[in-house]
Amino acid sequence: MRSDGFEEVAFEDSLSDDWSRDLETVEVALENRSNWHVAIVAILFLAAIAGRVFYLSVVQGGYYFARAEANVNHSDRILAPRGLITDRSGKTLASSVPDFSAVLDLREYSRDPDGREGVLAAAEEILGTPRADVEAQIQEAQANDSGEPLVLAKELTQPQVVALTARGLKALGVKNTFKRTYSHSRAFSSVLGYVGLPAAADLRNNPSLSTQDLVGRGGVEAFYDQELQGTPGAHVSLRDARGNILEEQEDLEPKIGPNLKLAIDGEFQEYFFNRMSQGLTSLGRTSGAAIAMDPQTGEVLALMSFPTFDNNIMSNSGNREEKVATLTSPNKPLFNRTVSGHYSPGSTIKPLVGVAALADGVIDTARTIYSPGYLDIPNPYNPDKPTRYLDWRPQGYVNLAAAIAQSSDVYFYVVGGGFGDQKGLGITRLREWWQRFRLDQRTGIDLPAEATGFLPSPEWKEKRDGQPWLLGDTYNVSIGQGDMDITPIQLLSYVAAIANGGTIYQPVVNMDAEYPKVLADFTDLGPEIAEVQKGMRRAVTSNLGTAYALHDLPFTANAKTGSAQVLLNTQENAFFVGYIPATEGAVDTGSRIAILVLVEHSKEGSPNTLPIAKDVLRWYWEHRLQTAG
Repeated sequence: MRSDGFEEVAFEDSLSDDWSRDLETVEVALENRSNWHVAIVAILFLAAIAGRVFYLSVVQGGYYFARAEANVNHSDRILAPRGLITDRSGKTLASSVPDFSAVLDLREYSRDPDGREGVLAAAEEILGTPRADVEAQIQEAQANDSGEPLVLAKELTQPQVVALTARGLKALGVKNTFKRTYSHSRAFSSVLGYVGLPAAADLRNNPSLSTQDLVGRGGVEAFYDQELQGTPGAHVSLRDARGNILEEQEDLEPKIGPNLKLAIDGEFQEYFFNRMSQGLTSLGRTSGAAIAMDPQTGEVLALMSFPTFDNNIMSNSGNREEKVATLTSPNKPLFNRTVSGHYSPGSTIKPLVGVAALADGVIDTARTIYSPGYLDIPNPYNPDKPTRYLDWRPQGYVNLAAAIAQSSDVYFYVVGGGFGDQKGLGITRLREWWQRFRLDQRTGIDLPAEATGFLPSPEWKEKRDGQPWLLGDTYNVSIGQGDMDITPIQLLSYVAAIANGGTIYQPVVNMDAEYPKVLADFTDLGPEIAEVQKGMRRAVTSNLGTAYALHDLPFTANAKTGSAQVLLNTQENAFFVGYIPATEGAVDTGSRIAILVLVEHSKEGSPNTLPIAKDVLRWYWEHRLQTAG
């Protein structure tokens, strides 16, 4: 019992009827009129509150929501540098360095009409960008409606930074960014590629990008773009509706992107590039390609396409005239011939035709075919004028090894298409063997824009020309000419399989990728491959061999040369493929490097490639294989 006469009651008891009845004794009734007055006041009060709530939440809701957002949700992206790219020894090939960019806040520009003149004036006077160009960029950015800031200029000089900052413009300011730099840029540009600001399509396809990020354009920069990207940070500030900073909050620090280690041997790539450049210059030629691969793993040790380009200029502000010249050059320096170029392989296809002919029993190693320098096919319509298919020189009697060494066209006409009582493989089986060696498929090399080879067929010719496939068509493709074409990386992949005893590996540029990856296994063709290797060896050691220029090297080498006629037979593309070290006897599986050299529109055919190949193989032997024991 409490002192005021009321009992202490628990909450649960207050809910019982007994307690409620007891409380009736202390209730005092009000007059009815007083009840109405209270009710009216309460109703009016509630109505006023409800109206105000409706006004604030519905009528002015957008306004206050925007104010609230402005007050608490202002975040500035802190850009993250891309990861380093290094060669196999750890030598840096590409890095990111701090930079300053002029960045326009499009939202601030839109809501501040009075400040637009100052932005345009600053862009023209400080950045050197005409007003019309700036307005065009703004219109394009606004049409994309990404809401992202617009980068008006990169690589600001210190005076530009000071002058732009001094203007105190709300919409246009200086942002800490990064630029990409490449060491020995031209020597590595084909494999590295370059970077640039994202296009509208990039932003649509990858919402995590901002307009200030860098994205890969070609080479491993493009192929491994996602892997190289860093994780951006953020600077969050509390601001009022006018953009004034009320409170700085703790930054979220950016993280640099992961590094990318390439299988490329940087020192070797530089030597190969310089030797190729020298060779092309001495021939008065500009276009070609070169690749080096480890036949035991598929590692790409060197890769280059000519003409090349300066990826420092393409990636950064650089020289506008040179950038435009690169983009518009008829020689297409941005086109990577090693993986995207289509070429008739010429006589470099003959070792594969030899393997097919032996495996299918069309010939044996002792079978000889006579070449007087041509093959005449009777003409049923004019017997006095047979159709003549030329050899590049009279060869006499040659077996397979000699035919490969001396590159006899007549031998492979007969083996490929048949003549007299000698049956040939025919186009159907030729295509089957080319397909088994994946010449109609991409190799899977980790570079963008890889093309596939093209293998003509009777059905294709009938559809294209309305003409039947003729014996002469088979003769032409049997020596790697006609309508057959493949890419340089496809050609070297098949040659590397000959070099290692029959395994086609996926070419790999990224040394941290999972490899070696076997694409096809022909090790059961050991005897056939050994015979072809013998022919490639004699191409170097025989004074009749097409690669005899390599015979005095202080190590053993196997090689095959090839020339393919182009431009209505007015020009020749010249090829060299070969590998070291090489042995003769049982099937050779111990080669350590296979190379390809291509000179477009050569002066004298394949002999133009031999001095380059010889020096490159010698360098690799002296600096890598000999020193490694």
